[in-house]
Amino acid sequence: MEFKDYYTTLGIERDATQDAVKQAYRKLARKFHPDINKEADAEERFKEIGEAYEVLQDTEKRAAYDKFGKNWKAGQDFNPPPDWDNGFEFTGGGYTENDASQFSDFFESLFGAQGGPAGAGPFTGQRHQYSGKGQDLHAKVVISLEDSYQGSKQTLTLQRPSLNESGHVITRPHTLQVSIPKGVTEGQQIRLTGQGAEGTYGGTNGDLFLEIAFRKHPHFTPDKRDIMLTLPISPWEAALGATIPVPTLGGKVELKIPAGSQTGKKLRLKGRGLSSQKHSGNQYITLAIMVPVPATKTDKELFRNMEKSMNFNPRNTLGV
Repeated sequence: MEFKDYYTTLGIERDATQDAVKQAYRKLARKFHPDINKEADAEERFKEIGEAYEVLQDTEKRAAYDKFGKNWKAGQDFNPPPDWDNGFEFTGGGYTENDASQFSDFFESLFGAQGGPAGAGPFTGQRHQYSGKGQDLHAKVVISLEDSYQGSKQTLTLQRPSLNESGHVITRPHTLQVSIPKGVTEGQQIRLTGQGAEGTYGGTNGDLFLEIAFRKHPHFTPDKRDIMLTLPISPWEAALGATIPVPTLGGKVELKIPAGSQTGKKLRLKGRGLSSQKHSGNQYITLAIMVPVPATKTDKELFRNMEKSMNFNPRNTLGV
């Protein structure tokens, strides 16, 4: 997928005001409208201009797009970084000027239906109609698995897009105290009442919905409420059985390895997953037998003695 430089498409600088964005769009849209311009590429250029305007005229989409910075060039191979929208507040406004089919894969990857978890991108949906109540806002926050396992209180600083006095798109920091519930799962939302956009004419504030995402862990992989761990063990631990320490999100525990275990065998630690008051998760351990590399003459002799004394062929089931 190619990166699209929307500023170049509209022929404006990155610090252009919203009025300048609108003026540039109107000028180019008239020039390349297919009903007026009969050049072969006019319709394609018209679509590109419309897509650029769709992003840059919207303060939220423009602020999100600007996160990638000016170092990206048009045509470069591009994939959105994981959790690129972490800490960014938005209202959930969707397409405003064009049908979704008019937009490129690049646009869809950032703002379209596939741009978020479970097929619901951060900018999909319909805009709220005018009312006294402030708009609800949404933001993704990335936490550790330990935060969910134990529950925690955190100070988060989110970025809220807005226009400054000169008509430029900026983001303002929004700092708040948040209680992370014990056992919260990825994709779950935390509702903060009254932390959304301000109401008008005495109306109440909207709410802020925080979508949970997990930071990559060096050892554990979450699967809904369950926690997965691949555990390396030695050949003798697998063959003879052993009781060994195993890490969990709550600290080390002793795990009994049955004698004769093979790579791929799964064991369960009940209740060691992401558990809340109503739901329980487990930790599942997948065994992986690690064969030591013989580094000395004595090491090699041990392996040769095993080869001679043990009647073992791991390929018996293959008929060879």
